[in-house]
Amino acid sequence: MKSCARTLSNSGGFFDVAAGREELKRIENQASSPDFWNDQAAAQKLLQKRTILEKKIQRQEQFESQIADAAVLFEFAEEDEESLQELRSLVKRLEHEVSVAETEMLLGGDNDQLNAICTIHPGAGGTESQDWAEMLLRMYLKWAEQRGFKTEIIDYQPGEEAGLKGVTFRVEGEYAYGLLAAEAGVHRLVRISPFDQAARRHTSFASLFVYPEVDENIEVEINDKDLRVDTYRATGAGGQHINTTDSAVRITHIPTGIVVQCQNQRSQHQNRAVAMQVLRSRLYELELEKRKAETAELEANKADISFGSQIRSYVLAPYQLVKDTRTKMERGNVDAVLAGDIDDFIKAYLLAKKAAYSEV
Repeated sequence: MKSCARTLSNSGGFFDVAAGREELKRIENQASSPDFWNDQAAAQKLLQKRTILEKKIQRQEQFESQIADAAVLFEFAEEDEESLQELRSLVKRLEHEVSVAETEMLLGGDNDQLNAICTIHPGAGGTESQDWAEMLLRMYLKWAEQRGFKTEIIDYQPGEEAGLKGVTFRVEGEYAYGLLAAEAGVHRLVRISPFDQAARRHTSFASLFVYPEVDENIEVEINDKDLRVDTYRATGAGGQHINTTDSAVRITHIPTGIVVQCQNQRSQHQNRAVAMQVLRSRLYELELEKRKAETAELEANKADISFGSQIRSYVLAPYQLVKDTRTKMERGNVDAVLAGDIDDFIKAYLLAKKAAYSEV
């Protein structure tokens, strides 16, 4: 009962609904102006802000309603077992929703609210690393499913024996990029290999890269003369990930060497359109990284946010432990983590990142 009361007292104070409604009213007045759409980019940005405000107001009102319900249940819980169980269930749900809200409050970047385009590549080690890359893919797809995000496999290159040589997938949902950017980097696995007849322990590596999916309002200049477009037939084991056609598309951006490909759509035209969207996102992210590198403040924290740094170890043998090397956070339930339970790691990283920037 004490933990229930503690949760209730700490919940619900995230957002000033009255101030939010006033801001929403100002946005509505602007949106009703005859010249509102003269600047489409500014209009779209304002409408996105309106959507975020509406969601925050709805969430806060829902918190307050649930807390009111919990307060009523609390009165009966001392003597009524059914009320007590209902209260515990409500508090557990509130704890989760509060944690999600707290995490989203840490996301304030210009692109954090965008969808994410993710790529996983295995490290050296053949089948071992390719299998580990497949495990990471499953982990992130399950995490996305648990959050109610939509996912789409854009390109899937299967391994010879098991796992994958590379995969690109899209995650659609609010703050998808901001959340998954916290996962970008090298992931390390230590386990007894299922592919080693001598049952020896192996260490495998795989990297996750995350890019914001840029919309049509963000200009990314791409010249046709800078592109080499190849078509090919998608083949090999891949189950539901592979749509075998003669229309798979590979696009190489010659100035940067970036290569993107798509084979999961029904036509060459569709595959090319998706591949171009991925290319635009990667070029946009590349430009953002260049700008960040020019800033001394970010350069000082480069080791903490670099995509190339090892961020986490997953140890399955001789003991079980998942440890984030950036935040030192540890979890003993490896199976739960590999099943998509990674929100604690994301939140811990975002808190540490915010603290690091506030000290600069």
